[in-house]
Amino acid sequence: MIEHIIHNGEELALIIRQSFRKKGIEFFTPNDYSQQIGYMSHPKGHLIMPHVHNPVSRQVRYTKEVLFIKSGRIRIDFYSEEQKYLESRILASGDVILLAFGGHGFEMMEPTEIIEVKQGPYVGEKDKTRFIGINSDQIIFKDDINE
Repeated sequence: MIEHIIHNGEELALIIRQSFRKKGIEFFTPNDYSQQIGYMSHPKGHLIMPHVHNPVSRQVRYTKEVLFIKSGRIRIDFYSEEQKYLESRILASGDVILLAFGGHGFEMMEPTEIIEVKQGPYVGEKDKTRFIGINSDQIIFKDDINE
């Protein structure tokens, strides 16, 4: 299953649930995203031709993060660019999320391992603006999957 978290016509996040299956290749992100995310499923013996990647100049304006939930459960709270809370989702082991725009915060629901991939180099505190998030009594889930 694929979930798109949208606010005012802008995709804040793309969630690829562990249960997603499809034969072949599918890319979920538009070509103008500075971080691309795709899925591949091939049968035994399928070959991908050896290749190298050519140097291509790219401009990255916003950091996009991809999180792979290796184990555990995590609540992700989504915020607008104006730091207004919008909604939350729960991700579990095997889920993947691309955080594209807006803000986000996390709470580990149990011991959790996450692998993060994002553009570099990371420039420390210059890379983000931290702000105060919601209290647990303000959490909004938009669907029954998370409750």
